[in-house]
Amino acid sequence: MAKRGNRVQVILECTEHKASGERGTSRYITTKNKKNSPDRMEIKKFNSVLKKMTVHKEIK
Repeated sequence: MAKRGNRVQVILECTEHKASGERGTSRYITTKNKKNSPDRMEIKKFNSVLKKMTVHKEIK
């Protein structure tokens, strides 16, 4: 049986949206190599509810 790879699926959630208290959430699903980047991801992505670029951090 083959080994499992180093790539894992992660969920990115908007930090500004949570703090604003508005309804709904902005989440993205992406993959990362857990061997090369063991710490949590932090990327600027578009939030469709706030209609601007915001910081999204890895959750869970």
